Amino acid sequence: MSDTQERQSHAGSDSYAAQKRHEPTAWVGFIYFAGTMAMMLGGFQVIEGLVAIFRDEYYVVTRNGLLVTMDYTAWGWTHLIIGLIAIATGIGLFMGQMWARVLGIVIAAVSALANMAFLPAYPVWCAIVIAMDVLVIYALTVHGREPAYT
Repeated sequence: MSDTQERQSHAGSDSYAAQKRHEPTAWVGFIYFAGTMAMMLGGFQVIEGLVAIFRDEYYVVTRNGLLVTMDYTAWGWTHLIIGLIAIATGIGLFMGQMWARVLGIVIAAVSALANMAFLPAYPVWCAIVIAMDVLVIYALTVHGREPAYT
C-alpha cells in the first residue's frame, strides 16, 4: 500500500471515528449532581441507621406503629447497609461507571421504599430522603451516559 493510499484510508477512518464519538452536553453536571446526591443520601441513611441501632428510644412511634413491624435495630442495619451502598455508588458515578448507574437506580428505589415503610417513625427526614431518591433516579435514567464521554 502506498503512503498516499494509507493516509486516505486513515483519514476515512478518522472522520468515521469523529462522527461516532459523542460530545458531552451540559447535562453531564446532572450526573455529578446525582453522584453527590447519592453520597449525601448514603450519609443520611447511615445517620438514620446508626440512630436506630444505638438510640432506638429516639423515635416517637413504637415499632408496632411502623408499616413493617421490625425492631429498630433491624431497621438500623437496613438503613446502614443501604447508606454504605449508596455512598459507594456515588463514588462510582463520579468515575462514570455503568454498574454505578444501574446500582444507583436500584439503591435509590430500595431506599425510597425503605423510607416509605419507616415514614411513621420520622416523617420529615424520610420525606426528604424520598425526594432525594426521586432526583437521583431521574438524573440517572435521563442523563446517565454523559460522564462516559468526558
